[in-house]
Amino acid sequence: MQPTTMESLKERTARGLMWGVVNNGSTQVLNLLIGICLGRLLTPADYGIVGVLTIFTALAGALQSSGFTQGLINMRQPTSNDYNAVFWFNVSMSLVLYALLFACAPLIALFFHQPCLTAVSRLVFLTLPLSAVGIASGGYMLKNMMNRQIAIAGVVALTASGAVGITLALTGHSYWSLAWQQLVYIGVLNACRFYYVSWRPSLSIDMSPVRRMMSFCMRLLLTNIINILNQNVLTFVFGRLFPISAVGNYSQANKWNAMAHSTISGAVGQIAQPVLVSVADQQEREVRVFRKLMRFTAFLSFPAMLGLALVARELIVLTIGPQWLGCVPLLQTLCVAGAFMPFYTLYQNLTISAGRSDIYLWLNVAQVALGLAIILLLHSHGIGTIVAAYTAFTMVWLLAWQIAARRLVDVRLAAVLADTVPFMLTAVAVMAATYYATLAITSAALLLSVRILMAAALYAAVMHLSGATVMKESVDFLLHRNHNS
Repeated sequence: MQPTTMESLKERTARGLMWGVVNNGSTQVLNLLIGICLGRLLTPADYGIVGVLTIFTALAGALQSSGFTQGLINMRQPTSNDYNAVFWFNVSMSLVLYALLFACAPLIALFFHQPCLTAVSRLVFLTLPLSAVGIASGGYMLKNMMNRQIAIAGVVALTASGAVGITLALTGHSYWSLAWQQLVYIGVLNACRFYYVSWRPSLSIDMSPVRRMMSFCMRLLLTNIINILNQNVLTFVFGRLFPISAVGNYSQANKWNAMAHSTISGAVGQIAQPVLVSVADQQEREVRVFRKLMRFTAFLSFPAMLGLALVARELIVLTIGPQWLGCVPLLQTLCVAGAFMPFYTLYQNLTISAGRSDIYLWLNVAQVALGLAIILLLHSHGIGTIVAAYTAFTMVWLLAWQIAARRLVDVRLAAVLADTVPFMLTAVAVMAATYYATLAITSAALLLSVRILMAAALYAAVMHLSGATVMKESVDFLLHRNHNS
């Protein structure tokens, strides 16, 4: 049911954001715990055998879904026939892709000089048809903002797959435990989706909805492929230009940064497109909704990411050990870029909700091209300089998205700055005050705890004293839900 009043949309948005935070936060915590357990049981070679297959599954996954999840969400009122067409298209594509990859498995094993990859890849590639079964129902849940159910399904799937992976690793199944973990995760996730979703596929197949969405979705597909290739190309370039230890430090720093900012980006992205689509025909209201999402994102992102930069050294030493101290400066720099990444999610969803996947495509293509140019131009100055330059570029490139947003829905730069800069300045001031106030503490564990508690308390106090509406609304919403429950 579509919301009929501003209040109902506001309630759905707040609930979606809350469950988005729960979903992405719990996902990151579970991934971290499961990764620690498996990392202690398996060898780097075990991870490498399954890891080399990532590019194949990522590209094949993008090809099979072809952007139709976003296409469904972008429809005002998708019908059962629309979901059914996407379902059968994805299943058909996945079977074709699996057959091709099955045949290529011996070549993949030969290319990587790992004979075991023939059998392992054929098992891992089964994730393609298995995931295809759940794409339409996943799109249904996102379109209808079933964020609580999405959070529960994700936690159940992660827990079940993690248990299977750890059990197999304990019983000596090495890299097979990682392969089966992927299959179990997708299988359980799809089972949960079908449990929560009332829609079911039928044998009455009409592919006309797919043809109508094709132009829009193909641009999204091309963008996804470019981004996937870019992620792997960056690792390749760093690996070719720098010592492997430096590349390892960058990879570790990037992993921690991504875990942090993707928690916020995922929470916002989970509700942004459905909400913006629901008000797409009311420009003034759409601008108000977008600005409120910007304020909420700034309220979370700046203190979270700058706070991670503040405690990076203590966190790394206490979790993965002092041998990784070399990644700390890189992590601190990446956290600055990470503070702005959730805003990209908002701008991208605004562009998609306006039906302009062409803008989404070309802005991403330009960003990738300019990012690679920065790497090649500055490679002689080391990874630290490249990361700093790319961080600055990440901040500046938001202006390109702002220009597009201004043309689409008349969101003005002055309004965006007024919505976000106060939270950024507050977070910077709080982290600086916390840093200097805790310099005398020498114990890493005590320093980590004190800095987290002090920074959180100071930020909350400033928000309260300044009368920040977004904080008041968040607290009121949580208290209201607790009172009702």
